[in-house]
Amino acid sequence: MFKVVYRFFDKLEDRVRGALSHYPILYAFIAGSGIVLFWRGVWYSADVFMPKFILWLNQFFPGLPLYDWDGPLTILLAVLLLLLTGVFVSQFLGNEIIISGLKGDKKVVEKTEDEIKKEAQAIRELTEEERREISSLKGIRDELAQIRKILENR
Repeated sequence: MFKVVYRFFDKLEDRVRGALSHYPILYAFIAGSGIVLFWRGVWYSADVFMPKFILWLNQFFPGLPLYDWDGPLTILLAVLLLLLTGVFVSQFLGNEIIISGLKGDKKVVEKTEDEIKKEAQAIRELTEEERREISSLKGIRDELAQIRKILENR
């Protein structure tokens, strides 16, 4: 049952993405609206959940005014969820910053114009090399197709 539902929505997603990709502004508007509505739902769910969570905590800490701790408790719960799922650091710092720190690279704002131009040139050279390799692979594929035809004709 799950596979059927999953396949249906997977194919529906492919069709919708394919159709919307021709209209990038509409696509961005719909995607942005979805993101905002998602976070709105999370926000309002937290507004419903946190008072119940605080009432539950009051069983263990009677006499403490835990409603005053709504904000800090929300932050603590959020940090725990983010740490458990492994996205706390990457969400707030980003993978680029972490990788550049591990490699000892400078931040983009600290780089000189010449360093940025050198990196851009290196990327262009790699891209050109990839194009040559792809072209070479296409040539090999064509040669294999010709050999296959020759072998089939024998």
